[in-house]
Amino acid sequence: MLKTLTTAVFLASAGLCAASMGHATTQDDVLVADLLPGWQMPNGHHMAGLRLQLAPQWKTYWRSPGEAGIPPLFNWTGSVNVKSVKVYWPSPVVFHTNGMQTIGYHDGVVLPIEVVPRDPSKPVELRAGVDLGVCNQICMPAAVQLSAVLDKGGPDAAIKAALNAQPVGGKMAGLRAISCEVAPIADGLRLTAVLDLPQRGAETVVFETADPSVWVGEAESARSGGRLTASAELVASSGAPFALDRSGVVVTVLGAGGSVEIAGCPAP
Repeated sequence: MLKTLTTAVFLASAGLCAASMGHATTQDDVLVADLLPGWQMPNGHHMAGLRLQLAPQWKTYWRSPGEAGIPPLFNWTGSVNVKSVKVYWPSPVVFHTNGMQTIGYHDGVVLPIEVVPRDPSKPVELRAGVDLGVCNQICMPAAVQLSAVLDKGGPDAAIKAALNAQPVGGKMAGLRAISCEVAPIADGLRLTAVLDLPQRGAETVVFETADPSVWVGEAESARSGGRLTASAELVASSGAPFALDRSGVVVTVLGAGGSVEIAGCPAP
């Protein structure tokens, strides 16, 4: 239900966008997308990239975009010699608009894509269908269909920069300990994480679970010295009680001094 309401809010914004602009602005005016073919890695995989170039002041969303955003959806149907695809996410930024928090990228982003071929000795044809939201003061849905042939290739500075811009792991960030408490609420669970982590400027904490059908609310966080405490509500789309897979929880701390991504949230 909550995810449906989020989608409805976004689509309503899109409708207001079209109405206020008199249908003068189109997707082509604000978004240019292409696939960077990248290079073949020593293990036979290919590292490619999805490049999204946005008009000035426009933004698009991260994989966990906040309650008022829509994450990109990928469809690799029709690709040739492709076994699996993994998308890597550079550190995003936090936006506050009309009292709502969203998370994403402004002006554009390159998303590195690791492609595992069925036969590494043969070229790969990657076909990508991408549905995403793009916003300025108002929002509009966008959809692109892209394709590229991936062969041996060569180094690509834009892809490498995006890989280097990913959040660092907990150990590299100086994480000394993390623990999570889970408590029942009327319609789900409340997850509270305590992190012994050096501060990285102004911080925003994001929780993700292994189950995409679980709605995760905006986290509230507070810091006391080296201890960061954050909590958020989790609600299953079915509305029924559910068991939380702690090993599948990802805690991301977004900060001006760099972002940290921590996989797993054990009990105290």
